[in-house]
Amino acid sequence: MKIDITPEIIFQTARSGGKGGQNVNKVETMVEGRWAVAASQLITDAQKELVLQRLANRITAEGYLLVKSQAERSQLGNKEDVVRKMNELVNLALVKKKVRIATKTPKAIKERILENKKQKSFIKENRRRLRPGEF
Repeated sequence: MKIDITPEIIFQTARSGGKGGQNVNKVETMVEGRWAVAASQLITDAQKELVLQRLANRITAEGYLLVKSQAERSQLGNKEDVVRKMNELVNLALVKKKVRIATKTPKAIKERILENKKQKSFIKENRRRLRPGEF
């Protein structure tokens, strides 16, 4: 189940850096999206905890998930990019990780390892010099 947080995102615009010539100084194309995780009505408390833990590095001190975009040259393009990024982040954070099931080493493999050890031991034993009384 995918969650769409678009209705709760607060958008803010600013002047974007980069290419654009004279246009860059007067048009606010960079879009910053903020989403109040704790105040959200779209997800449960357990899901809020998951989001807060897994996206801690992107959440501000005030509790907002912050995403910026200035890749596009239009404000609309950047707004769509912010919405896409935020929804992806939240949905990835809510995916439960699979529990790893530990497997045992099969008996045949253990026996093969032991056999290899014995062979190596035998080879190394035969490399030694013979002492008087051993032959």
